[in-house]
Amino acid sequence: MTVTEPGKQETGAARKRLIGGPGIVLVWLYGVMVVGAVSRSAVQISTDFHKAPLAYTLSALAGLVYGFITYSLVRGGEKARKAALVCCAAELVGVVAVGTWTLAEPSAFPDATVWSDFGMGYLFIPVILPVTAIFWLNKARRASAA
Repeated sequence: MTVTEPGKQETGAARKRLIGGPGIVLVWLYGVMVVGAVSRSAVQISTDFHKAPLAYTLSALAGLVYGFITYSLVRGGEKARKAALVCCAAELVGVVAVGTWTLAEPSAFPDATVWSDFGMGYLFIPVILPVTAIFWLNKARRASAA
């Protein structure tokens, strides 16, 4: 990766490193998760918010996290990589916490969230995706340092 002076932007080549190769698959998967989580939560919040406010709010939050990660991956560059890495770690913590909570106390979630049961309603993609993204983002850092 090219070293930039303060105030200067990184080159397009440096930014492309996050979405090259397998990174493009991550962008597409996160994009699909944005659409799924945001559209689901928008419908649930607008029609049945009183039924499960915590679950629907967590789904909306998941959609925002997915959106930010998608943006960061597309944006590229070292700052975006670090921001995406932090968000992926937070996402993983959220999936594990909510997944554990839904198994330990199912009555707390009268309706499912994106992260319920570790993302079982989304084929476990919510728990697999951040692990894969963290691996990819660390690999991209090592590749750019070389």
